[in-house]
Amino acid sequence: MTTTGMRMPAEFGPHERTVMCWPARESLYGDLMSQAEHAHAQVARAIADFEPVTMIVRPGPSAARAAERCGGRVEIVELPIDDSWFRDSGPIYVTDGTTRIATDWTFTGWGTKYAPWDQDDLVAGRWAEHAGHRSKRIPMVLEGGSLTVDGEGTLITTTQCLMHPNRNPDLTKLDIEERLGAELGATTVIWLPYGLADDDDTDGHVDNVAVYARPGLVVMQGCDDPDEPDWLRMNVNIRWARGSRDAAGRVLEVAEIPVLPFVEIGGRRCPVPYGNFYVGNGFVAVPTAGHDADTDMLAIIAEQFPGREVIGLDVGPVLAFGGGGIHCITQQVPAV
Repeated sequence: MTTTGMRMPAEFGPHERTVMCWPARESLYGDLMSQAEHAHAQVARAIADFEPVTMIVRPGPSAARAAERCGGRVEIVELPIDDSWFRDSGPIYVTDGTTRIATDWTFTGWGTKYAPWDQDDLVAGRWAEHAGHRSKRIPMVLEGGSLTVDGEGTLITTTQCLMHPNRNPDLTKLDIEERLGAELGATTVIWLPYGLADDDDTDGHVDNVAVYARPGLVVMQGCDDPDEPDWLRMNVNIRWARGSRDAAGRVLEVAEIPVLPFVEIGGRRCPVPYGNFYVGNGFVAVPTAGHDADTDMLAIIAEQFPGREVIGLDVGPVLAFGGGGIHCITQQVPAV
């Protein structure tokens, strides 16, 4: 099976549905497991107001609990999973407008950090089989949270993640670009230098720091505190993006989210980037943390997505404790 002539569509394009996974790794959340389940259910219910939602749940007693918490509008599908970050373990879809293929990349628990990951490495293919979608297994480590695309051939990632030696140590930058081009239709790859300083879990996924709002426009996470390491890192990223050209030859326009909140939860201090939002059919779901700047930052995001309802969901702290945000727990199935 070939994906030649196909391309990964932008997240802001039309969706058939959203797919999520129910929290499964109790050692990750510990005493916060119930809060994590509530957060996943809250996100699923909010998205279900706009488009169909499927929740993948590990077979067993948690399926009934997920169904009860998510409500009747969320479809429950039982499949073996190790963790709940379907953005990274799930398929990355490509399409030519009429045909859709679920590309199934190798998943290794974010550089072999979180064992076991064998079920999560299989879940993309299992989901595609369940949904009746064609799939293609690709022998390269890649997580969906490490990229954002404009749907017109431009892909943005971070050097920190894709060039990390725990991912594909035998591949050069050119090798990676060629594979992204062959499988996802990326003709231009923009390499931002950094993810968040505290993002040890994913080694700097781009979905914490940059996301396409439309072709030519990228929404980027800033940091307003010069005492934070992210102040410099986000400043460098933004200036790098503003000096980059996309596949159409345009110099990128950047809309900055200037505030990066931090919270104390579960004995840890965690960043809660507003930029880890999810764009769907008529909505943008944004993680918030009760920060004084929430209203203003939601307004900035809304300006970049005219015609969509921007929803702030106070799930940021517990998802950040687990290592991600709303974008990390969702995966779109593009409409064809």
